[in-house]
Amino acid sequence: MEGKKIRVGITHGDVSGIGYEVILKTFAYPMMCEMCIPILYGSPKAATYHRKMLNLTTNFAMINQASDAQEGRLNMISVYDEEVKIDFGTPNLECGKVAMLSLERAIKDYKEGNIDVLVTAPINKASMQSSNFNFVGHTEYLEHEVGEGNEALMILMSPMMKVALVTTHLPIKEVSANLTQAKIEKKIDIFNTSLKSDFTISIPRIAVLSLNPHCGDNGLIGSEEKDIIKPAIDSMRKRGVQCFGPYPADGFFGAGVYSSFDGILAMYHDQGLTAFKTLSADDGVNFTAGLPIVRTSPDHGVAYDIAGKGEANENSFRQAIYVALDVWRNRQIDKEAYANPLKIIPRDKGRKDGREQIE
Repeated sequence: MEGKKIRVGITHGDVSGIGYEVILKTFAYPMMCEMCIPILYGSPKAATYHRKMLNLTTNFAMINQASDAQEGRLNMISVYDEEVKIDFGTPNLECGKVAMLSLERAIKDYKEGNIDVLVTAPINKASMQSSNFNFVGHTEYLEHEVGEGNEALMILMSPMMKVALVTTHLPIKEVSANLTQAKIEKKIDIFNTSLKSDFTISIPRIAVLSLNPHCGDNGLIGSEEKDIIKPAIDSMRKRGVQCFGPYPADGFFGAGVYSSFDGILAMYHDQGLTAFKTLSADDGVNFTAGLPIVRTSPDHGVAYDIAGKGEANENSFRQAIYVALDVWRNRQIDKEAYANPLKIIPRDKGRKDGREQIE
């Protein structure tokens, strides 16, 4: 691992959004290409169009396959050589098709060992729907394609906090029906393992949020806390996991209680992410935990409202690359640390002198 340049696969996302803008702005700094070997799965014509329209100067070098990628530059593998109709801020099916081609080629290279980590630019989920992509987001697609039977956990992270979700892209009316004690326990377990192996936190402290206002007021406005969430917390504590709660989300974030924990588990998407994005500004990163692949993305979407205007802030995308590199290294260190565990040495209880005998 020492001295290895990590090969970062990058998908270009929806080309009518801000994906190319944040990618090209990120790699305008030579330092980024010194830290890793970036391989962008994209459209050379779309990239050139964005670069010209946004008056950017970032260069990229075309390669045929990942093994041709060189250090010190942004490498690009073409997944679509034709002209792409780009109408900034307006989704269309062709953009969805090109985004899917990028993702498919990156996953193919990951499966073949040609890239080490994956960083994805934002997609428009609706325009990507097809026979090859019948998922509500990257997380679910990756779980299906490269999960190897493991369950994914969405974590939004910044230097301020790490927020994970029990349910992700669900309508609010379906959240309660999708909460079970077993599911919450599973998410806590994945979260705890990730905090240890991916972020080197030896004994993580995890806060678990309630579902209902005021934790249900002892069942007056909801019973999920006492019937599902609290039993899950108690069960995991008996297994040695340091998890606490449930906490009502408004007071938890409003009073700054989040600063006392290494991780926060929210019951549904907006419960955790509204507070996260309000407090984390442009530093947020979306990290997919629980899977063999290391995948990150910026914490924002396609941002159609500012697409093509040169106003996009690339810091979240840059942070996504940093996190991917850090997590990959942390996982290698974790694997090495547990590769050759010490054997348990039996003790002979029958010695009269009371000394232990090593067999």
